[in-house]
Amino acid sequence: MSGHSKWSTIKHKKAAQDAKRGAMFTKVIKELTVSARLGGGDPDMNPRLRTAILKAKAVNMPQDTIQRAIMKGTGELPGVSYEEVTYEGYGPGGVAMIVTALTDNRNRTVAEIRKIFSKNGGNLGEAGCVAWMFQKKGLIVVDKDQIDEDELLAVALEAGAEDVRPVDAIYEVITDPESFEAVKQEIIGKGIEPASAEISLIPQSTVRLEGNQARQLLKLMDELEEHDDVQNVYANFDIPEEVLAEV
Repeated sequence: MSGHSKWSTIKHKKAAQDAKRGAMFTKVIKELTVSARLGGGDPDMNPRLRTAILKAKAVNMPQDTIQRAIMKGTGELPGVSYEEVTYEGYGPGGVAMIVTALTDNRNRTVAEIRKIFSKNGGNLGEAGCVAWMFQKKGLIVVDKDQIDEDELLAVALEAGAEDVRPVDAIYEVITDPESFEAVKQEIIGKGIEPASAEISLIPQSTVRLEGNQARQLLKLMDELEEHDDVQNVYANFDIPEEVLAEV
């Protein structure tokens, strides 16, 4: 199982805890604001905003908070202007990593991200140094208790998905970016509420890590995820199940 699959499973298990302590609110508010600024405040006309609203609801964000974030993006309310930035680098064992962030201070954010990499056995690289190892895909996560695998496979493939993969207690539905929205809407139309749905970066090959390197890589991933500006972390690691069980 590749790194994106394992990490998405870990994040899925942590989601309830994160929502309770409001850890995701800052990240989701930024995404709502930027999505509305780039594509407008109408979710019916803005797929990225629709996805951001799904994330907001998944962490139990109040509707008025969602609406205020959208209105700051459209300029109806005053707000901070965020820019999208992408960092590429390497983790322990040469694992390729891509970090996407939304920031109001590019210099501050890059310094903090570089520090997190350095203290956890990694280093930032130049733009383009690892991007070629990843493919942009739609990734829709569905809890296994919502639907049978064969039924989900039939629904997803009919709507244009590339694959459905069982991963622990979830299914991952993989699509090309162009088919992502149609597949997501078809799944929702069947009464299934995805645990998450986003355009993701999926590694084409993986690096096997064990022992201390594996633990150090997971610590690096976790610290990056906890940074307020970081929206997503992608990596091409492969780690034994017994190490993941410690997380």
